[in-house]
Amino acid sequence: MSVLKSRQGWKPYGRDYSCGRPGASNGFPIPVTRLEQYYFDLYVLEVCITTLERGGTTSRPDTYQFLSSVEAWGLPKYPDKTVILPPDANLPQEVTAFIHDNADHFREANCWLGTWIDPQTSHCYLDITSIYTRLEEAITLCHRAQRKIVALYDFKRERTVYL
Repeated sequence: MSVLKSRQGWKPYGRDYSCGRPGASNGFPIPVTRLEQYYFDLYVLEVCITTLERGGTTSRPDTYQFLSSVEAWGLPKYPDKTVILPPDANLPQEVTAFIHDNADHFREANCWLGTWIDPQTSHCYLDITSIYTRLEEAITLCHRAQRKIVALYDFKRERTVYL
């Protein structure tokens, strides 16, 4: 697959898509070849651009898939792993480091890279997000978390729901 073909195959935000070949040949998430590194870098830039344009995004670092608009709720699976970045952070560098630091978690089922910009502070949150189809289950898990979870994300309505 050529780079041009994969770039032309991109679909707008809100649809499942891949920015190239999913995963690296030696396993997630460490690219080996220059082309694999470029695909990974492209994925990271797409995460950053979408986060800045839309206030956040949810995607799988192992497949480069972005979550579409579905009836589901997202919340941090490992709240103690959440990273809060100041507005002037080097977002591509921080997203790359977060993916590498949490590679074992991103191999697990239902573990997505979640980004969110707090509209009050402009701080960017990076977390390992899990997706739940029942709101009641998501809220119950929020209340049981070790660290206070202040919000859920409603993927269907594309909005943050504060608890």
